Amino acid sequence: MNSISRAVPEVALQAIRKLITEQGFGAGDALPSQRDLAVQLGVSRASLREALSSLSALGVISIQPGKGVFVQSPVDLPRGDAAPGWPFAAQASPLDIFQLRYALEGFAAGLAAVTLSTEELDALEDNVAAMRNELRAADFDAAARLDFEFHRRILLASGNQAMLSILTASADIFLESQKLPFIRAERAMETWQEHRKILRALARRASGAAQKAMQEHVRNAALRTGIAFVAPATP
Repeated sequence: MNSISRAVPEVALQAIRKLITEQGFGAGDALPSQRDLAVQLGVSRASLREALSSLSALGVISIQPGKGVFVQSPVDLPRGDAAPGWPFAAQASPLDIFQLRYALEGFAAGLAAVTLSTEELDALEDNVAAMRNELRAADFDAAARLDFEFHRRILLASGNQAMLSILTASADIFLESQKLPFIRAERAMETWQEHRKILRALARRASGAAQKAMQEHVRNAALRTGIAFVAPATP
């Protein structure tokens, strides 16, 4: 991946990860102050805060207001352009796919909030209920297939055939990306909770809320995989 495609906060995240590993920080250890970290890494405070927020969501650090940043679980995170067992490395990295999904599916959710029919909404409600049952049964393969179907139905409801054709042509890659977050079984139910939030926005016909909920879901799914990426700021 070239330097243009790797956003500064993602680079900062990997640099902090390297710092924790190479300097032997253990659980409970305090990291340098945010000011010192920003200087040491050569990034802005805003980029550093975003990187720390991502690491906090991954459970690697704990940000304690007024006290500092503490290592919580110094695990070895996969880099943004890799993931254990990813079978499509020749075509695209997991990071590439999550970024594509962020743009594609966020826009599709916003469209679907305006265009989807009552029958399509009912089908999504059934899907969300079925996913909850599969997650409770710890059948993560079935949950991943329902995850894929949930997103496919939203793309279909959007009425944009070009976006649907991208998903159809790369169905295996998209499905694999939806399996990745379930490697953290203790956080699997978060997928269902996020789908429910998207569904509520769709039911309200709230286009902006649906787009935002979908984009948050895709970023969170990436984080559950150990992948952080930064989206362009909205005007």
